[in-house]
Amino acid sequence: MLDILVVGGVGVDTIVRVPEIAIGDGDSLGVEPIYDYVAHTGNGVALGCLHLGLATRFIDYIGEDEQGALVRRHYERHGLDFRYLISPNGTSRSVNLVDAEGRRFSFYDYRHDGDLRMPAEFFGPHVAEAKHVHVSIPNHTRDVLAAIPEGVTVSTDLHGWDGEAEHQKAFARRADMVTLSAARLGSDPEKAMRWIIDNGRAAVVVATDGEHGGYVLERGGSLERYGAVDPVAELGDVSPEWASWAPVDSNGAGDAFTSGLLWARSRGGDLAAALDAGRVAGAYACGTRGTSTALISAELLTESLAALKR
Repeated sequence: MLDILVVGGVGVDTIVRVPEIAIGDGDSLGVEPIYDYVAHTGNGVALGCLHLGLATRFIDYIGEDEQGALVRRHYERHGLDFRYLISPNGTSRSVNLVDAEGRRFSFYDYRHDGDLRMPAEFFGPHVAEAKHVHVSIPNHTRDVLAAIPEGVTVSTDLHGWDGEAEHQKAFARRADMVTLSAARLGSDPEKAMRWIIDNGRAAVVVATDGEHGGYVLERGGSLERYGAVDPVAELGDVSPEWASWAPVDSNGAGDAFTSGLLWARSRGGDLAAALDAGRVAGAYACGTRGTSTALISAELLTESLAALKR
């Protein structure tokens, strides 16, 4: 059995490092070298879980283009079990601006046809082998939700949902664990989080808020706030990687957080332990440039979590 099947969410990020996320005067700006990275949400969760030792498979659409070839080569190097279909419109892309503090703004090019759906004859055999399915929210994954059998747990990440858009609601209703960004939830994140609990099957909803930590709501409970990890102060004696840590790029941090949550849950950890694992994995991802270029190992995560409890 697979520990986790990740459905949908691969593409290529072109990352542009800028002094600030703003367009200045004139019509050009000299920037640092621009690089392309295999990226997007399913990619980050799949690679994060793989490097944490979970038996992981990833399925999605890519194009017969240079970006699709980049994706295939990247997964071969990592040893990720990747199965794919070809989209006639090519591989999804995004251009991400990253400022001096590591914060990002993304211009997302989904590019697949609005009627594209992942067919059951493709995803069905993979779902049948999985203990847990993480469904990313590209439109072409929607039919997978209804085909996941009872007894198989499901997670999803709604990203920058505003609490109102209909697209994300179908994913929110079907998942047992939901993560999302608090960026568009305003001053009352509980409203959207409570909607997920009241209208779906989720046992827990987590809204991440970057360097400010985030919010967590359990079914039957009240909204709680959690803080971010200070890696240097709290983990600096665990590893030289933590002692020299500094935030340089938040691309992929949310996906790393989710992989930490899923890893801890797969080991029977309670919610507090899962949040700690997510916080540490997410912080680790911010320590290098690029998307999902820093993937914490199970060994370092375990050592780091032990240090947090001292």
